[in-house]
Parts: sequence; C-alpha cells; structure tokens
Amino acid sequence: MNDVIGLAPWLVGFPLIGAAILLLGGKATDRWGHWLGVLASAASAAVGFILMFRMIGQAPEERAIDHPLWTWLSAGGLDVDLGLRLDPLSMTFVMLVTFVGTLIHVYSVAYMDHDPHRRRFFGYLNLFVAAMLTLVLADSFLLLFVGWEGVGLASYLLIGFWDTGRPSARENAVAAKKAFVMNRIGDMGLIAAMALLFAGTGALDFGTLFGGIATDGGTIGVTPAIDGLSQGTATAIGLCLLLAACGKSAQFPLQAWLGDAMAGPTPVSALIHAATMVTAGVYLMVRSGPILEAAPTAQLVVVIVGAVTLLFGAVVGTSKDDIKKALAASTMSQIGYMMLAAGLGPAGYAFAIFHLLTHGFFKAGLFLGAGSVMHAMGDETDMRRYGGLSRFLPITWITMGLGWLAILGIPPFSGFWSKDGIIEAAFVPVDGQPWRAWVFGSVAVLGAAITAFYMTRLFFMTFGGRRPRWKDHRHPHEGSPLMWWPLVFLGVGSAALGLVLGIGGTFVTWLEPVVGHAEHHEPVLPVPVIIGTTLVVVVLGALLAFRMYAVQLVPEEAPRGSFLTRAARKDLYQDAANETLVMKPAFGLGRLVQVGDRDVVDRGWSVLPQAVSWFGAVFRKAQTGYVRSYAAGMAGGVLVIAVVAWLVVGLGGAQ
Repeated sequence: MNDVIGLAPWLVGFPLIGAAILLLGGKATDRWGHWLGVLASAASAAVGFILMFRMIGQAPEERAIDHPLWTWLSAGGLDVDLGLRLDPLSMTFVMLVTFVGTLIHVYSVAYMDHDPHRRRFFGYLNLFVAAMLTLVLADSFLLLFVGWEGVGLASYLLIGFWDTGRPSARENAVAAKKAFVMNRIGDMGLIAAMALLFAGTGALDFGTLFGGIATDGGTIGVTPAIDGLSQGTATAIGLCLLLAACGKSAQFPLQAWLGDAMAGPTPVSALIHAATMVTAGVYLMVRSGPILEAAPTAQLVVVIVGAVTLLFGAVVGTSKDDIKKALAASTMSQIGYMMLAAGLGPAGYAFAIFHLLTHGFFKAGLFLGAGSVMHAMGDETDMRRYGGLSRFLPITWITMGLGWLAILGIPPFSGFWSKDGIIEAAFVPVDGQPWRAWVFGSVAVLGAAITAFYMTRLFFMTFGGRRPRWKDHRHPHEGSPLMWWPLVFLGVGSAALGLVLGIGGTFVTWLEPVVGHAEHHEPVLPVPVIIGTTLVVVVLGALLAFRMYAVQLVPEEAPRGSFLTRAARKDLYQDAANETLVMKPAFGLGRLVQVGDRDVVDRGWSVLPQAVSWFGAVFRKAQTGYVRSYAAGMAGGVLVIAVVAWLVVGLGGAQ
C-alpha cells in the first residue's frame, strides 16, 4: 500500500477542511455550503474505498500499517508522535462512517432545506465525521482522545442545534448539556486509563502497548508493554475504559442522555446512532481487547454492563410513543449486545464489530425513515397520531420494513448474521463456568424477543392499523429523491450486507489480524437449538405486537398501563435515580462548601483586620503628643530594664 498510504490523512482532512470553510466562511457560503459539506464527506468516502480495496489485496499479515504524521510534543526524554493506524478494524469504521455519513449528508440537503442555518448545520456534520475518523484512525490512545473529545463537542453542537434562545427551545439546550455533562463523566475514565497506562508502561501508542509495530512490509512483533502490568492495574485500566465507553455509548449507568438527544434534527440522530458517537465505545473496547484479556474481572463487568443495558433499552422501547425515542431505546439495547460480545474476548470481538456494521445500516435507515415520516406528518413524532401510512409513503414503508426485519434478526436479513453470532458466543462457557453461558445466553435471547415486540409495535403503529389516526388537515407524501435515495441504499444494506459478509465467516476472518483467532468452543446448547429458539421467541414477540397494534385499534391517547409500562415511559426512572444518587448529593456538597467558604474562610480572614484595628486603637491612646508623657515612658522603660538586669545578675551569682 506504499503508493496510496499518503492518501490516509485526507480521510480526516477533507471533512475537517469542509467544516473550517463552512463555519468560518460566514453567510458568503450559505448558497452552496451544504453541497460543499456533501462533497467533503463523499471525498473522504472515495479515499476510504481506494485504501480499502488496496488493503483487501494485501496478505493478512500486511494489513496493518502505521502512518506517522509529525511529532506533537518533545520535552526531555518524552516524544509524543501523531500517526494514523490503518488496519481491518479502523478501515471497517472508515467505510461505515464515510459511506453512511455521506448518505446522511445527502438526505440532510432536503431535510434541512428550509432551515436558515443549514450551512452551519453541515459544518457541524463535517466536524462530526472528521472527529470520528480521527478517533478510529488514531495510532495511540492520546490521538484517540482528541477524536473522542471532538465527537463530544460535535454532538453537543448538533443536539442543541435548534436552541434559538427562546423558552420553546429550552428542551434542546437541556438535552445538549445533559449529553455533554454525562459524556464528561465518561471522559474522566479515559483520562484515568491513559494515566495508569503511561505510569505502568511509559507508552500510549498501540504498537508498543499491544506488541505490534505496523509497517508497510508487515507487522514487527515486539513484546507487548501491557505484559508488564499487574492484574490489579490491568483491571483498574479496563474498568476506567469501560466507564469511558459507557458515557460515549450510552450504556448503564450513563445512558440517560440518549433519549433526550432526540431533540436535535433527525439526521443528527441517524449519524449519532448509526455511524459515529455511540459506536465509539464499542470500538474502544475492541481496540483495548488485550487489556481486557489481562483482566478477567473487568471483562466480566463489561459483559454484565452489556447484558443489563440490552434489557434496559429493550424494556424502555416497549412503551415509547415518540418514534425517535423508541429508536433511541433500540440503539441503547443493540449497543448493549455489542458490549456484551466485546466482553467475551476474541470469540466476541468480531461479532461485536459485525453487528455494529450491520446495525449502522439498518439503524440509519430506520432513523432517516422516521425523519421521512415526520416530514410527511408536519414534524409529528407521536406514533399514536400515525397509522395507515404505507399507502402514502411506499418507499419509506419498504425501506423501513427491511430495517425492521434486519433488527429482528430474521434470516437472511443482515441482523440475523451478526446478532445470531453474538447470541451463540454468549452461550459458550468461559473459564469452565457454564452458569455464565446460561445467564448471558438467556439474556441475549430474551432481549431478541423484546426487540421483536417493540420494533413490530413501532412498525405497525406507523404504517399499519385499521384506520389512520391523524388529523384531517394532514396530507402525507414522500419527500424529494434526495431523501428517499439514501433510504434505498440503506435498505439494500439492511437486506444484504450481513449475508454478503457472514457466509463462510468472511468478516470474522477479515478482522483476525487485529482481534486474533478465536478458538472454536462448543456452546452449552447445540447451535441449531440456539438459532431455532431465538427465531421462535422473535416470531412470538412480533406476533404479539402485531395483534396488539395492527389487528386491534390503537388508542389515540396512551392508556394508563401497568407499573412496568409507566416506569418504561419514564425511562425506568433513570433521571430520578440520577437526581437522587448524584445530583442532589452533589448540590448538597456544593452548598456545604459554599457555607464553609463564606462562614469559615471569609469570616475567619475578616477577624485578622479587625484584630489589627483593635490593637491599633489600643496603642493609639499612648500617642498623646505631650513631651512629659514620652519622658515618663522612657524613664519607666529604663527602670524596667535595670530591674531585669539586676535579677539576671543576681540569679547568675547565686548559681
């Protein structure tokens, strides 16, 4: 790849330059700025295709290349170099981010057509893509952190894009701040992990840490620096990395921001959920796989967090009437599957990324399809005000249908090949502990059943039903070709991508140079039984939702429901829990510090000048201005000195 490796910096360069022009060019770029944004993302995708095809033509051991850029910092014996790492893992993300990102850019041209700040919106989109590409192409944790923070900044700007300063837009500002603050909590984990790594190994670059310096001629094997870490240190690093991933990927317990982030424009939701932000945590876990393998306790915690989150998101999704928030809960659950797989070691790494890739296509299609429905329904998001839209939005109906079948895991659609692999891996015993296989495998199957229910509910509340439930003044129709052509491409990916990459283990083999070869282990149940059971519960969940939301009439007002239903509508009280456990104690601590600062520190220091003033007032009385008073004082002083001297001499003589 020597002849094309020089193109690698342009993967980040094109969208970064596009963002700079659009954000600094001002109103002069308003007329054509959106097309520049599309061109910048498309150019990055074109470079990605060139590099990907050249990498495919290389031998597996030659598919990892470190491309140095420059020395960022040199101080004493410390040299911090910046570079890009191109390998099958990073290039998989490059293709997902640039291809799906470009489709979202094209869709946004029409979706944001009437927004007066469309040019700025595209500048933020370009910045988002550039930051995510920096994150996945970084050859060290330090540069990864730069991209990590860039993604957080871009998401803040885009979630709050419609914050106009008016009271009606307060929701957007609150949602943006909520996402920003919760992600900063996760960021502390990544900072702590880097500090521990540097203290324990003296390095932050992947080649030194993980034992492979990638060059144009192949990978030079060196002793991994992490081999020198104690298990306790490795566990601490692994848990810190998990905290970072929980913040960025909305995993328990830092998942509360994801639903509120739907306040941003729908293309932002698609980009965050499908190709950028929430996938970053999964990338971090898989890239840091050798650290997790050295820390079995941290690895188990990763699996537990994934299992809890996949059920948490699925339960929340069953009761959401807002179409975007239902899809947000779905993303939380599906990322939970990926995190669970990432904690299973080499057996799960490839399937975690495989499901991330297929999920990127069908979730982008579902979100953009939701945007098409909202566009047709005057920005209405309540699915109880939809119904019967399949006749009016045939392209949206078909493409969202393909995404629906894919996320359900119905063969031969994409989700079947990736999610089924995770479920099978979850049923494999780890370290001779079959209980883990039974628990996590059962959770994965249960999550598939609930997913089938809430996604079928979403699909038929929107497109099915015995009668429309919208107001008479609505006239739903398809958007422009700029909106439905991206839906078509994503629909094709939802239908066929998993089949193309899944047959014969193509994708798993592709990732082996990075994640390693996973030894085959038999699950506690035969594979046909696992597949059959999963499909049965998926069909049952879908049929139950079909009966409730397609056959029966859907109430236009949500019924009271059971306790679990009411809890799910409130996100299982996650905001109340955060307020009780974190926010209120923090406010209390803040008030305590304020009182201490005001009543102890400030008033304590105020005593000093008062004391000086008092002593000054006392001694001021000695200044009378009369010579006889001063002479008497001097005589008294001489007398005191004489008495003291006599006592000293007398005592000395007595000894």
